[in-house]
Amino acid sequence: MRKSTSRKQPGTFEEIIKKINQLTTGWINYYCIARMKQFIINIRKWLNHRLRQLIWKRWKKPKTKYRMLRKYGISHDDAMKLANSRKGYWRISKSEILHQAITKEKLTKWGLKDISQLYELRYLKD
Repeated sequence: MRKSTSRKQPGTFEEIIKKINQLTTGWINYYCIARMKQFIINIRKWLNHRLRQLIWKRWKKPKTKYRMLRKYGISHDDAMKLANSRKGYWRISKSEILHQAITKEKLTKWGLKDISQLYELRYLKD
């Protein structure tokens, strides 16, 4: 999972999401008999955090960061503050502003499968 979500990973965001979906579906199918609900919740949080970091790095320039934050409904002041921040990618990806801009619903809309739902469907099936 770490390798698939690496910041230096080549390819489009859709290709990365596709790889992640394949990995998580394989995990769920292989480990479906185990009771791992808390593990799935923790992995989902970490994965969303990691994808926000990847997106933030790919925006590169402060101008692009500002424009994209504004596009996703962030106020001018907050977008300027975050876009011009010198903090690292991992730390910025924890910020409340970035969480408001890139929500779980938006990640799902972009193609990321919700592994909690996959697990529950598979676990209840067996």
